[in-house]
Amino acid sequence: MSIPLSQMWTVSTYVLKKKLTGVKRYPLVLMLEPLFRCSLACAGCGKVQYPPHILKKQLTPEECFAAVEECGAPMVSIPGGEPLLHPHIVEIVNGLIARKKYIYLCTNALELKKKLPEFTPSKYLTFSVHLDGQREHHDYSVCREGGYDIAVEGIQEAVRRGFRVTTNATFFDGADPNSVRAFFDEVMGMGVEGVVLSPGYSYDKAPDQNRFMGRARVRRLFRAILSNRKPTWKFNMSPLFLEFLMGDRNYECTPWGMPAYNIFGWQKPCYLLQEGYAESYKELLATTNWDNYGVASGNPKCANCMVSCGYETTAVIDGFGSVKGFIGMVRGTFSSYRDPHALKLLNDFASQQPSPHTNLVQIEQPERVHEEINA
Repeated sequence: MSIPLSQMWTVSTYVLKKKLTGVKRYPLVLMLEPLFRCSLACAGCGKVQYPPHILKKQLTPEECFAAVEECGAPMVSIPGGEPLLHPHIVEIVNGLIARKKYIYLCTNALELKKKLPEFTPSKYLTFSVHLDGQREHHDYSVCREGGYDIAVEGIQEAVRRGFRVTTNATFFDGADPNSVRAFFDEVMGMGVEGVVLSPGYSYDKAPDQNRFMGRARVRRLFRAILSNRKPTWKFNMSPLFLEFLMGDRNYECTPWGMPAYNIFGWQKPCYLLQEGYAESYKELLATTNWDNYGVASGNPKCANCMVSCGYETTAVIDGFGSVKGFIGMVRGTFSSYRDPHALKLLNDFASQQPSPHTNLVQIEQPERVHEEINA
């Protein structure tokens, strides 16, 4: 695990304090979406599918700071859309650093190299670069030829300037675990702090609904990817969550653990499902029937979800909130997860893999959307 000790200490003491004071539901990470506008139109994403009048909207820095203060989570993830398109993103980031929040600014890195001189390296700031595998697979995933090379240039420049950098990969049905493992070698060679990864979740608005996997397929894929791992691979996430993806742990979702705040307000019930909005974080907690979510609830929308925003929170709380979980977390940090069966899975995947992608998914690209926004 490549997370700095200062960040681990902040999170662990936060979790222990909540546990000792008997607080049952509390946020670990605020998912702060200052805008939905993006410079890509990925086939597995539902954000850029909003109409132009919605894509024009954005949160003010003051609205962002108020949400952070109200929520109180020690970490803030800034997804989108593409946050670097926000005209006040530097002011927002600097304000969060002043509040000593650990920030993961999620970016496709198309604008990163150009924007870097406006930021200052800090232990509180990490650029989490969306990179969905090796060059061909990434470009196919984001529906943009050349996107991989631009992102890598941004990563290398950020590392050179002394910024914390991670890569953030989402894997869908058809991912080749052999290619993913080679991808880990590539990004470690770029000097990144670690890799963040998750299976894709089926956004209702996503134009390509055939990319999403059920739980059994997720476990099979991630067992092949994450077993027999190399000591050079570093993951910027809980090893217990990785064990969950591999099928070695059973966790329930913690849907309130990563609340989402965006241009509509506090999203009910979580970052992935949109079932209304609350005007305040307090209202979100009080008016959401949390028993209706997670696999145990029987809610069909939650049946196949294994995404980090719901389950890594559970893993982190387990790791820092119990002796057994902490021991498992330490053991997992240094384990290579030797598994002969997983080696066979890699061979099976290699033999079943179809021909490489020759054409990108043809969907409406964001240039048209930008034209309408700026009209």
